[in-house]
This record gives sequence, C-alpha cells and structure tokens, in this order.
Amino acid sequence: MKLLLTSGGVTNPSIRSALVGLLGKPIEECNALCVPTAQWGHPMCGPRSVRGLIAAEPDWRHLPGLGWASLGVLELTALPTIGAERWEPWVRDADVLLVDGGDATYLCHWMRESGLHGLLTSLPDMVWVGVSAGSMVLTPRIGSSFVHWPSAPDDQTLAVVDFSIFPHLDAFPTNTLAAAERWAAEVAVPAYVIDEQTAIKVVDGTVEVVSEGTWKLFNAGSVAAGASQTSGDPVFTDGP
Repeated sequence: MKLLLTSGGVTNPSIRSALVGLLGKPIEECNALCVPTAQWGHPMCGPRSVRGLIAAEPDWRHLPGLGWASLGVLELTALPTIGAERWEPWVRDADVLLVDGGDATYLCHWMRESGLHGLLTSLPDMVWVGVSAGSMVLTPRIGSSFVHWPSAPDDQTLAVVDFSIFPHLDAFPTNTLAAAERWAAEVAVPAYVIDEQTAIKVVDGTVEVVSEGTWKLFNAGSVAAGASQTSGDPVFTDGP
C-alpha cells in the first residue's frame, strides 16, 4: 500500500498535495472507506465521536470531510460475521482507507480478526490515510502508555513499517517533547514525534516527512527536527 500516516489528518496544503499525489487523481474523484474501529477501544471515544466521524462533522473535516466522491464505512468488528466474499469487494473497489484514531492495540486486534490485515499485501494501489492510532497501528510498537484497551496483551502492533509514531505533539498538555523522548527510549526503534501539521509518507519503503509544523526523529543516529518544547510528564493522549 501507499501510506500517509498523520497525527490529525489532512490539515494543510502540503499534506493534501501529498495525498493527491498518492491517489494519482483528485480527491473529488476518489471513493473512500472510513474505518472507525479504533474508537471503540479508547475511553475518550464512543457513539457520539463515531457519529461525528461518519457524518464528517467539523471536528473531522481533515479526514472524511475532504470532498470525496463517495464515503462509506468499514467497521472491522462486523467483518468476521458476514464473510470475506461480501466485504473484500468493498475494499478492492475503494481508492483509499481513512483509518481513524482511538486505541491502536484494539484496532490491531480487529485488523487481524477481520482478515483485513491479510488482504493488504494484495492492494498495491490502495492508499491508507491514518490519524493517530490509525497511523500507529502500522508500526512495531506504540509504547505502554499509549495502550488503553484493557485486553491488550502488550504494546505491539502490525509492524508494516519499521518505525514508531508519537502523535499530537503539543496538542495536549501531556504530549510534550520531553515525554516523547522518554517514550522513544521505551520503544527502542526509530521513532517519529509529529504534530497536527505533519504527516509521514511511505511508498515502496521510502519514508518522507511532509510538514508545515513540528516533528522530530529519535533512535536513528541523528535527529531532524522543527521547533520543540521540553516539559511535562509521559501520560499520553492518542485520540480521538
């Protein structure tokens, strides 16, 4: 797949341009499926936030509210009960999966249980746009403080990419650069810290940061960064 991993969605012209480049055609000509599943695993989410996402309300304008030709819902918890012969064509007919935030370990569980994880390798032209946990689920680890689902066995996720992501830099009082540095020491893999104006584009294994904001890379021998702050405690917010 082609990946656009974000903290807050398509929030600025640079990220939007990157998305259009991945799609290969205007957003207005693309069919999208929205995946709300991660929300059910996070204590800050629930029926109202899921409705807000699906209805493309103003708080979600940076994901479902971009002007798609069509917008459908793919709820992963339902897929095991209806059979792959029914839902796989829906996925194959879509241009993009819009995967919302919540709890990444819960989303990881249902990616596997639903069969969607196994299907992804056969979708080379599919674009995955993740927000928060919807991005983190593709990483090897999310860090223990990002795990909110009580049934999660650990902080490991799908490892589609070989780096981890700390989202919402400075968007919440606890999501500071100092907290992110401690988190990076725990995950012990290359680790991107990104704010709401930053995305990570991955195509054929090539990683590119697209940003009009602040980001930083830890555990990679050298550090690339925008502006930073250094205060706060490592109690993190990853959704909704």
